[in-house]
Amino acid sequence: MNKIGTLAEKSLHAGIKAWYGRSTDQFEVKVDGFVIDIVREEQLIEIQTRHFGAMKRKLKRLLDDHPVLLLHPIAQQKWIVRETAVGDLISRRKSPKKGQPLDLFSELMRIPHLLPHPNLVVGAILTQQEEVWRDDGQGSWRRKGWSLHDHHLLDVVALHTFATPAELLAMLPPALPQPFTNKELAKLAKIRVNLAQRTTYTLARCQAIEQVGKKGRANLYQFVTVD
Repeated sequence: MNKIGTLAEKSLHAGIKAWYGRSTDQFEVKVDGFVIDIVREEQLIEIQTRHFGAMKRKLKRLLDDHPVLLLHPIAQQKWIVRETAVGDLISRRKSPKKGQPLDLFSELMRIPHLLPHPNLVVGAILTQQEEVWRDDGQGSWRRKGWSLHDHHLLDVVALHTFATPAELLAMLPPALPQPFTNKELAKLAKIRVNLAQRTTYTLARCQAIEQVGKKGRANLYQFVTVD
């Protein structure tokens, strides 16, 4: 295995790479000047745990010449682990928050213009994770000095892939009316309104939905029909 770029690799990224990788893959290979997590025959596989905005230049350069699979882990179940500054366990509890595929839009909103590209496939990996915090005095005063140290992959629950903007619509609730508002989407999907707004922002800019009017002050959206 090539070791380029692995020294600063976080546990979650490494765990996803180990889970998805095959013995016949190449790891941490330079392609067109960029280090790629996994190369599988002609396909380039990138694991991005956050900050899709940082991928804009890389994706724009690679997509015209290579098929790219962009994988993003979402914690369907999460345990909060608290440790001392040197890593001794203090406590471990299960978080009430449960992630779902729609959380992918919090990152997709950074690259909506790239989603229609025929060489791009996006994958949402639903996981079980540990989120590790350390009492090391390096965190903000709001966190009372606690800092986020790492994320550990415990298990993979499911992988959902989306090859086109139209396929992203499958994440929306089937009972969603046409047209719909962000509040209606949030209520039916059981998500925060700001996540609903990120979802419609992304889908509108990759032309999977369109704004068709107003309901009071709220924007109305509907699916784009393809003839």
